[in-house]
Amino acid sequence: MACSFRPCGPRLGSASLGSLRALALLIGVMAGAVPGAAAGADVSVMLDEARLVKLPERVATIVVGNPLIADATLQTGGILVVTGKGYGVTNVIALDRAGTVLMEKLVEVKGPGADAMIVYRGIERETYSCTPICERRITPGDTGAYFDAAINQTGNRNDRAQGVQPGK
Repeated sequence: MACSFRPCGPRLGSASLGSLRALALLIGVMAGAVPGAAAGADVSVMLDEARLVKLPERVATIVVGNPLIADATLQTGGILVVTGKGYGVTNVIALDRAGTVLMEKLVEVKGPGADAMIVYRGIERETYSCTPICERRITPGDTGAYFDAAINQTGNRNDRAQGVQPGK
């Protein structure tokens, strides 16, 4: 049920509304106490690209809400590498050894940028990277046959570059 600009669910009485306001105030105060909780601290990354995020001191564990959307790798020197894996929004949480939240950020993964061209043939979709010549690009959402052909060619090429003989 989508209720973006109007109240949803049961109506609240004045006592419940007052409790909700107090809870909202408490959440707002707590958000201010957590580094990176500000609205401007979110991370935006393109699909198949990476962004660097500086972490607070004492980070021991990183939690990614949905690893199908983004991946996060902790590097030495307090750097987090966030890589876009699929379209959408997820979150990344940094914890210390005691389990205290040191940072939480929303991560938005966006689709191909201006260098990509998407071709629709009826309901079939193909994506090309045009930098400057258009070549196949492996992108979630492309037609299965197109996606599989492009990924098989890429895998085959990578195998050969590593010295793996075809069919072995």
